[in-house]
Amino acid sequence: MTQRKTNIVLIGMPGSGKSTVGIILAKMMAKNYVDTDVLIQLAENRTLQDIVNSEGHMVLRDIEERVLLGVACRDHVIATGGSAAYSSRAMEHLKRDGVCVFLHVDLPTLNRRISNYETRGLAKRPDQSFQDLFDERLGLYRRYADITISASVLSQEAVCGEIVEKLEEYRRTAGGG
Repeated sequence: MTQRKTNIVLIGMPGSGKSTVGIILAKMMAKNYVDTDVLIQLAENRTLQDIVNSEGHMVLRDIEERVLLGVACRDHVIATGGSAAYSSRAMEHLKRDGVCVFLHVDLPTLNRRISNYETRGLAKRPDQSFQDLFDERLGLYRRYADITISASVLSQEAVCGEIVEKLEEYRRTAGGG
């Protein structure tokens, strides 16, 4: 019998609510919480934007992959950075002991939520628009998602409720995942 996956891995665009939902969900489910963007900043002793400014977005992606491959925990809610899905190695690593939940928020809602697109520390090409980034990442999020939550119009608490509900359903149908 396969071991039950104990982590919940949140993926999605910047502004989809991964960090805030992650904290609320961890409290609701009595799990530990980790934000991988914070792990990157602690490992590098600088902000994500500082990394992008000084070394470029591809270096940030490489650092992110290294940090994600080093995540080894159980019973955690893990909020990933929006660019985590670019690394198949990292995503496969996280999914070994994690159910991957995609917080899908539509582009107009993300545009309303994000006011600091250019200074947020995103792993994006300098000329890349938010629309282009959204289009590029959507397929990656869908590829790795075990569960997708339509989170555009829900409160953070409602998103957490949906996650708990869909997680129970997933575990019933996926044989203990």
